Amino acid sequence: MSLTIEPTDSTIGAYVTDVEFDPMSDETWEEIYAAFLEYGVLIFPGLDPSEEAQGAFALRFGDIEQLSPKQDKPTLHFSNQKPDGSTVEPHEYGFKVARGNEGWHTDSTYMPLASKAAMLMAVVIPDAGGETEFADMRAGWDALDPETQARCEGLTASHSLYYSQMKAGYTFKTDHLYGFHDKGAPRRPIVKVHPDTGRKSIYTGRHAYDVDGMGEAESEAFLEKLLDDACQPPRVYSHTWSVGDLVVWDNRCVMHRARPYDTTQPRILRASRIAGDVETELAPTVKDERAEGYEPTESNVSKLAV
Repeated sequence: MSLTIEPTDSTIGAYVTDVEFDPMSDETWEEIYAAFLEYGVLIFPGLDPSEEAQGAFALRFGDIEQLSPKQDKPTLHFSNQKPDGSTVEPHEYGFKVARGNEGWHTDSTYMPLASKAAMLMAVVIPDAGGETEFADMRAGWDALDPETQARCEGLTASHSLYYSQMKAGYTFKTDHLYGFHDKGAPRRPIVKVHPDTGRKSIYTGRHAYDVDGMGEAESEAFLEKLLDDACQPPRVYSHTWSVGDLVVWDNRCVMHRARPYDTTQPRILRASRIAGDVETELAPTVKDERAEGYEPTESNVSKLAV
């Protein structure tokens, strides 16, 4: 049986059903990947794959990005729940990173090698809230007037998790956890050409700052307007999670953000993140002035929630 693909009401995303997932044939994979390139976000409602099946699916996209030194498989849990069953509190590392992820972003642009794709599967969800929103940055680029497009071409910006967390109200010292590294801030074009489709998209997000030739205030205002204008209907799809839902998205043309929820309730998503291709997602770095000092902090990155 051929799988069913039904587009959402926005310019991004499609629901995929009637899929033979485990095991997945090469023919099914080719159909899924073609839809992935077309729609940017694929939603598999209630699929509830095993951890092994999700890991095998993730590996179809490419090499797995290691989010934790202890990660030894293609999946790990993004959770606000601690081993004793309680949830992280506002002063704790996991809470701060999760709150930061409520800003629009593309995964791993603050690392030298940015992410190609990512997926989440809902394990435990709160009673309300906690949605994940996705924005079509291809359509965002297309909606820009020609003068703004011309202005954007050729510009680059730095990307830093230190910067974005500072903007969210949190200050981190270099601790060599994922994202809080000492490798410098990648310089990335603010217009990305998709390596598979050739389409252009806006490639900024909350981690971006310091645009070429602009002062701090001008750069911040310029990037914020680009992002705010792009992330508007009909270019946004909001996913309300049900247990067992699997969602995969293309980090090369999609931004996403988590939505607030009652953080005294657990929210657990099983994640896989796929590393970008060196030829198209590796960026040179400059000194990140915020990455100074070394102060170990809580090292359990599985407490992140996105």
